[in-house]
Amino acid sequence: MLQSLAPNTASRSHRTRKRSRGETLAALWPYLWPSDRPDLKRRILAALGLLLLAKLVTIAVPLSFKWATDALTGETSAPLPTVLAAPLVLTILYGALRIAMALLTQVRDAVFAEVAMNAVRRLATDVFTHLHALSLRFHLERKTGGLTRILERGRNSIETIVRTTTLTAVPTIVELALVLVVLVLQLDWRYALVVVVMILAYMAYTTAATNWRIRIRRAMNESDTDANTKAIDSLLNFETVKYFNAEGRETARYDESIARYERMSVKTYTSLAWLNGGQAVIFTIGLTAVMAMTVGGIKNGTNTVGDFILVNAMMIQLYQPLSFMGMVYREIRQSMIDIETMLDILAQDPEVADRPGAKPLAVTSGRLAFENVIFHYDRERRILEGVSFEVPAGKTVAIVGPSGAGKSTISRLIFRFYEPESGRITIDGQDIATVTQESLRANIGIVPQDTVLFNDTIAYNIRYGRPDASDEEVRAAARLARIEAFIEQAPGGYEAQVGERGLKLSGGEKQRVAIARTILKAPPILVLDEATSALDSFTEYEIQDALDRVAEGRTTLVIAHRLSTVVHADEIIVLDNGAIVERGAHQVLLERGGVYAAMWRRQYEIRRAEETLQRAALEEGARLSIRVEPKDEDDAVADTDADRAEDSLADDDRTLASGV
Repeated sequence: MLQSLAPNTASRSHRTRKRSRGETLAALWPYLWPSDRPDLKRRILAALGLLLLAKLVTIAVPLSFKWATDALTGETSAPLPTVLAAPLVLTILYGALRIAMALLTQVRDAVFAEVAMNAVRRLATDVFTHLHALSLRFHLERKTGGLTRILERGRNSIETIVRTTTLTAVPTIVELALVLVVLVLQLDWRYALVVVVMILAYMAYTTAATNWRIRIRRAMNESDTDANTKAIDSLLNFETVKYFNAEGRETARYDESIARYERMSVKTYTSLAWLNGGQAVIFTIGLTAVMAMTVGGIKNGTNTVGDFILVNAMMIQLYQPLSFMGMVYREIRQSMIDIETMLDILAQDPEVADRPGAKPLAVTSGRLAFENVIFHYDRERRILEGVSFEVPAGKTVAIVGPSGAGKSTISRLIFRFYEPESGRITIDGQDIATVTQESLRANIGIVPQDTVLFNDTIAYNIRYGRPDASDEEVRAAARLARIEAFIEQAPGGYEAQVGERGLKLSGGEKQRVAIARTILKAPPILVLDEATSALDSFTEYEIQDALDRVAEGRTTLVIAHRLSTVVHADEIIVLDNGAIVERGAHQVLLERGGVYAAMWRRQYEIRRAEETLQRAALEEGARLSIRVEPKDEDDAVADTDADRAEDSLADDDRTLASGV
């Protein structure tokens, strides 16, 4: 179809502008601070309270260490009652504070866990919902593997940002502020100044190195997405790969992407080593400087050995969250890349959207009409040129024509996968552009040419037509679709798995499942989009009988390639190059001797050749059955089926010859 050849319109919609960090965080804020969940807000405030308490205890740990040291050296008593100033008591206090620090931190993390995971779930769900709201054009021009990878990385990134920001960045900032306060009060401002200079140098280096690493990260992500997309595409087309002995080619394509990912990954780890090494050097210089200042103070008598221990303990204690601060910056920056891509998807406006004030479709009789509809996928070539026709309530109208004439485009327009450039489509006089898409699609059923099933059970795929249907209703739909016998013989029955895209079933079996699904939906309007064109003649007869049952009493639009399936339609519309060139009943069109009659003659000749070959095969089978008598009931049934098939061919031969 030409929608795959229309990059001009869609590619413009996929262009995205670079977001600032502030814009990205503003877009994430509703997920981090959910206005509709006061319980989560209370959890956030409780977590912040626990955070502050934990950091106060954290700062008290090195102070207790200092007091214990001073008590042992007998230099300066701790600012505590005499009974608590004993070295053993202070040592026990030190241990108790460390336990309290650890417990408070863990309780804070547990309290905040629900907040973080709620943000992850809501954002992932919103993106998933939005992907279904986007146009068919968007999905045709995107690779499914790439989209799922974007969703996965975005989901992981929002969790990373929430956790690192709230559980690492904010606590580290609070702890740093408390350390500076202690240094100023316990020692003097020069110690705090050295620490501030060290922190500024540390963060400047971290920022510069991380920005350098971000470019490598982007390239690594692109190669990762490319490799994942190629893997999924190749595995989904497993049979095609085998048909063309293309295993080596597919492996080479995949390895090319993985090799690029390998190179980028090596660069990522190498750059990480440079980053960590530089951070360690800057921090160690700052630590050494303040410890040297303390040594000088001890010699001058202005500081105690406990002060030396205090400075060392506080700086070492600060190193872990500070090193995490570098990681936080890296992770946030790297996560921003993934989240920006996810937010870009959320920013995509659906090509087809419900209009403000759209009302549900009210189907009274089911009359469907096209009124001078013009449509194109690419502006350089229109697909439909002023198409007008009507499908009266309860009647069957068929649309036929050569490949590329625009037949399947009509079904997509009916479902509002696209909007016409001009003209309108109505159901019972209501323009479908003015009603809700949900109500529109709820009233239309389709049996497509290529039935793709979910990788689940047969029952699940049939019940997809109406999720609340009972087991008996599912079985009734299967009986009407002539698939119940197959299901009962299948291992597991209705619970049998159909495989990826239904590949465990034959084409005819998949079509019957699609018919059963549509029967269960019971829509007033039915679209049969070349539902039997990919099937052999024997299967087509059985499927056509089931389709006729579904169409009874419904407004039915049949889009067909095989003309033998539409001979009984109330009206046949011949479409060519996007325009209606003929219309009328089957016999009228044959007598007219135009495009339809020419198509009928060509298909008749093809069918005659096919049936000659099929008869030869049946006759050969009959001769074999005479020589080998049926040994059991199954053989007898097989012979009966062959006889029926031969009779059907004879009947069809008479139909084609007479043009009835």
